[in-house]
Amino acid sequence: MKKLFLLIVIVSISLKGYPQIPKPTKEQVEWADCEIGAIIHFDINVYEPEYQWRGQWDYNPDPRIFNPKELDTDQWVKAVKDMGGEYAVLVVKHCTGFCLWPSKAHDYGIKSSPWKNGQGDILSDFVKSCEKYGVRPGVYYSAAANGYFKVDNPGLVRGNDPKQQKAYNDMVEQQLTEIYSNYGKFFEIWFDGGCLPPEKGGPDIVTLLHKYQPQAVVFQGPEGTNSLIRWVGNERGVAPYPCWSTTHTTTSSGGDEEIDRLHGSPDGPLWCPGEADFPIRHGGWQGGWFYHPENTKHLMSLETLIEKYYTTVGRNTNMLIGVVIDPRGLVPEEDVKRMKEFGDEIKKRFDYPVAKTNGKGKVHEINFTKPQQLNHIVLMEDIREGERVREFELFGKKGSQWISLFKGSCIGHKYIHQFEPMELNAIKLVVENAVETPIIRDLSVYNISKN
Repeated sequence: MKKLFLLIVIVSISLKGYPQIPKPTKEQVEWADCEIGAIIHFDINVYEPEYQWRGQWDYNPDPRIFNPKELDTDQWVKAVKDMGGEYAVLVVKHCTGFCLWPSKAHDYGIKSSPWKNGQGDILSDFVKSCEKYGVRPGVYYSAAANGYFKVDNPGLVRGNDPKQQKAYNDMVEQQLTEIYSNYGKFFEIWFDGGCLPPEKGGPDIVTLLHKYQPQAVVFQGPEGTNSLIRWVGNERGVAPYPCWSTTHTTTSSGGDEEIDRLHGSPDGPLWCPGEADFPIRHGGWQGGWFYHPENTKHLMSLETLIEKYYTTVGRNTNMLIGVVIDPRGLVPEEDVKRMKEFGDEIKKRFDYPVAKTNGKGKVHEINFTKPQQLNHIVLMEDIREGERVREFELFGKKGSQWISLFKGSCIGHKYIHQFEPMELNAIKLVVENAVETPIIRDLSVYNISKN
């Protein structure tokens, strides 16, 4: 009788299409719709570029050298908004250990600097600027490395002293409590290098996230966090294709070296989409993440930034652009100009489709009354119901003949296909394999001028 019951259950599950495909939280859906964000780096090493936190364990730059006399977080956030950024992540404590808010845990930070006579709070100013410009605020805090406390990846004190490790863990928990409980709701929380769990000697971060920031989307956060996102394997703004939002495990790399084949998996049980981060000044000192006058020559061209948009947003990941702050406390003028050029170009290209459609089913077609010159197709699934498409093909109709334009697998939040301009009478999407009925949120066609 038990065997018969088990057989009935298995057949019932099979007929219903279970196990159910993973679905995102509403916060993950909102995050995917943002598509473009910024991560802003500012630290004491901008004033002492010779300092190497990993190589100088018995030395820390004097906090009195930190004095951004023209600091203006409104200028930062407006530049992000002008480039099309919908969220911004501020690095409030990188690997040096220097803090951009007046932490009560120790004195190594802005409260020991001459800026505003030690009475300033950059994190607070940043959050207010985000509110002013309608940009969602995020925060980066590296728990995995801290030069001031002689801690290196993955978050262990040098020398492996248990008392020192506990003191460090307590300090991390105190600082994260300060950040998470005093500055309102954060849209995204960033952990570079992941988080060492308590069972391996690290601080208890999951409890703090659940208590103070349960709605935040968390990059490389500890498993058990509500809304996780993952690294795509490089800091070049190039997501692999396919790049599925579902995976079997999240990532916890510090980005020191590339990791190939972080494609996710269509059969993965965890909804943990990719975020592709890269500095707008790619290469040079500190990899381009922090300001250095020599890095100006590494400022990405508009053409390169547009290409990165196609290899990130156009491959089902978010695009996170690294923005530097110079010793004045400002985004350099040339960077501001490039960021606005990029935002304007994306709007110019994708705000006005020739035609569009949406709906449920495996076949979707757009017909024109007369041939149209086309060179781009944008596809989007309604990811609220999960990633359902597994294989698809795009066709264009020339005269009375359908020709294949592209065969693909992952659509997810967005897939962009560009091709040589041609006159077409119709466009057709055919989903050849899906786990459940495909829900196409958008099928749009464009004729984009690249002048």
